Amino acid sequence: MTRTNKQIVLARRPRGNPVPDDFRLQESLLCEPVDGELLVENIYLSMDAGFLHWMSEGSSDEYLSEMGIDAPVMGLTLGRVVESRHEAFNVGEVVMGRLTWEEFSIIDASDFLTRLPADLEFPLNYYLGVLGGTGMTAYFGMKDIGIPQAGETVLISAAAGAVGNVVGQIAKIFGARAIGMSGSEDKCRRLVDELGFDQAINYRTGDSLETTIAKAIPGGTDIYFDNVGGETLNTVMHHLNIGARIILCGSISGYRSETPPPGPDNMFELVTKRVAMKGFMYTDHMDRYPKATDDLTAWLKDGRLKNAEYVLEGIENAGVAFCHMFEGKNFGKTLVKL
Repeated sequence: MTRTNKQIVLARRPRGNPVPDDFRLQESLLCEPVDGELLVENIYLSMDAGFLHWMSEGSSDEYLSEMGIDAPVMGLTLGRVVESRHEAFNVGEVVMGRLTWEEFSIIDASDFLTRLPADLEFPLNYYLGVLGGTGMTAYFGMKDIGIPQAGETVLISAAAGAVGNVVGQIAKIFGARAIGMSGSEDKCRRLVDELGFDQAINYRTGDSLETTIAKAIPGGTDIYFDNVGGETLNTVMHHLNIGARIILCGSISGYRSETPPPGPDNMFELVTKRVAMKGFMYTDHMDRYPKATDDLTAWLKDGRLKNAEYVLEGIENAGVAFCHMFEGKNFGKTLVKL
């Protein structure tokens, strides 16, 4: 049977914030899977700001290679197997993987795929967000590096984003004080009213970033979960308590800059205050996914953890949804439902 497949390809390399014209919708014939392959009908596409880095020329590294012009955009997807040419997978199973923005994917079954159990306790979208890589990132960053203690202060940049909102909620679960940074009054209100943050800072108040942070945490912070890097990281480093921990998760300021953002100008603060600063990837902890999933599931069930999402529908809106993250239109995890 002949099928057509709609894909979003990278039309040009973004300069600064991505715009919809950086992406193009194309339609092509879909090949049949061969032995060892699966045909997956994608249900959700995950929008992750970090992939902007690999849209840049020369961005290949030990983790991923740069995306090609006119090639389908790489991203995380969740879909259902509709044809299997591999004995380990059955039609109807739901799988997740790092694939591309398209309606159908032909997958070499030897590639890494996460297979979801048949008896899911939550809707499928949760498994690309709070119960997927997003939740795992927040969980391992806080559990392994942040190690929040009751009464400590946790400051989170990009707190209204996919990872940041979960980090703040986990901080509260461990008895810490959660302070989020965001760029709008509405998001700041929602962080407090809907997700239980103790405080939220609008860094676009008109005051300098230094003044804004100093007012918000006059007593300093014990943990800083960094999703931004650049000037924000540099400024927060002036407000660390002795024994503070900095969790390096993302660098939004660098993804959209054609030149590297300035580095911290006060690294000796790490020495005098005995600060630990560490980066990580959640995929380093695959053996611990079951325990993380159990904890996150329990917190969702008892109401201490809430799922926050921003969802657009249709493959044609994938590029738009990606751009919306950098425009600050999303609250929580950004997904495209196909």
